[in-house]
Amino acid sequence: MKPFQATSGDLTADRRADFAEMLYASGEPAAAAELLLGALELAPQWAAGWFRLGEMHEAAADLAQAAQAWTMALTLEPTDRLGAALKLQLIGKAPSATAPPSAFVEMLFDHYAESFEESLVDKLGYRLPDFLDQAVRRARPGRFRLVLDLGCGTGLMGQRLRPVADRLEGYDISAAMLKKARAKGVYDLLAKADLQDFSYAGPKADLVVAADVFIYVGALDRVISRIAGLLAGDGLFAFSVETLVGEGGFALQPSRRYAHSHAYVGQALAANGFSVLSMDPTVIRLDRSQPVEGLAVVAALPANT
Repeated sequence: MKPFQATSGDLTADRRADFAEMLYASGEPAAAAELLLGALELAPQWAAGWFRLGEMHEAAADLAQAAQAWTMALTLEPTDRLGAALKLQLIGKAPSATAPPSAFVEMLFDHYAESFEESLVDKLGYRLPDFLDQAVRRARPGRFRLVLDLGCGTGLMGQRLRPVADRLEGYDISAAMLKKARAKGVYDLLAKADLQDFSYAGPKADLVVAADVFIYVGALDRVISRIAGLLAGDGLFAFSVETLVGEGGFALQPSRRYAHSHAYVGQALAANGFSVLSMDPTVIRLDRSQPVEGLAVVAALPANT
């Protein structure tokens, strides 16, 4: 993807930035960074340029300079649509956060919406909606009165849920993703919402789904508690996570996505009254031709909740 605000607003600076990208593509990140810094002297308020400078310094193994560039990007663009704070966290220059900036997630998917399905399904072998749909059907064959698809994206999961849902509602942080989902015509309601601060006043759902969503959440306790409040007694919750390799509950990965451990997921569910019906290993997608391991989970609340 190209970064948002891909132009500095200064033609000369943009030309220097283009030359820097050519150097970077040819395997000369240090020289590219030097040239881009010259462009930023002409356009010092260009947040996306500072962010890109940090990436070039990182590729040149100059993490001190990378940290300075990302800090400047964050200063210029404090809502952090670029995710500079996450980059600083990954190199140990910022405290660990339990979630990414909402503005970063929103911008990421607004920018990605147009090519989302082609990239994810056709190129990266994304088959999670099929896998999660099968897990739900095994856990509880039949229909659901109300299904909430959280982080619905372009509606890939909704297309699987439509045949078993009397009413299907989708929520997503990205307006561009919702536009793509709306074109599919499978939802009874679509609305813009941030899962980190999700507010819902409708009837209790029989099934809540969050497919490939928690990779942009981090700490799960609060969001799982909120989802428990959305469900009717005996309601199902189906979701996925990327699997954390090593110790710990969850951790930010170099991809700027979060991974979660099997034990942590089970503990977060149990603490909020859920029993696990299935927790199956699966391949979420490919990343740089390597499989991304994950878990497809179906859990249930007790009938008297």
